[in-house]
Amino acid sequence: MEQKKLAIIATKGTLDWAYPPFILGSTAAALGYDVEIFFTFYGLQLLKKKLDLKVTPLGNPGMPMPLGMDKWFPVLGTALPGMEAAMTMMMKKKMADKGVASIEELRELSLEADIRFVACQMTVDLFDMDHSQFIDGVEYAGAARFFEFAGGADICMYM
Repeated sequence: MEQKKLAIIATKGTLDWAYPPFILGSTAAALGYDVEIFFTFYGLQLLKKKLDLKVTPLGNPGMPMPLGMDKWFPVLGTALPGMEAAMTMMMKKKMADKGVASIEELRELSLEADIRFVACQMTVDLFDMDHSQFIDGVEYAGAARFFEFAGGADICMYM
């Protein structure tokens, strides 16, 4: 029987959007899937050696707000200076309190599970990034290379 394949496209570079590709990818790998994650545009932030990911409540109406703020705090208020830092701190604390692994831990677990990380070379060039900014074990290729894998995947996810 041929091994099942999961192809993930990671396009977001915020703390809240960093979790899905690593959680779903590592779970699929544990279930025996061959997994590849293609990091493009802001998703490249997830491959940096030094992560500085933030969560922004602005433009994220589904985000549960502490103290029922979503009921009484105006959406425009989330754009106030310091709100991004406060929300990032609250999210990190909540995750730690609930025992959720850090992005660094999930990323390392994913690499140990032989998940292939492919950075979009066109986006790396577009944003004048350097390969030295990224963790070891990253492959650099274009969209055509990703389609070679995704074309034969059982499941394809866009995040």
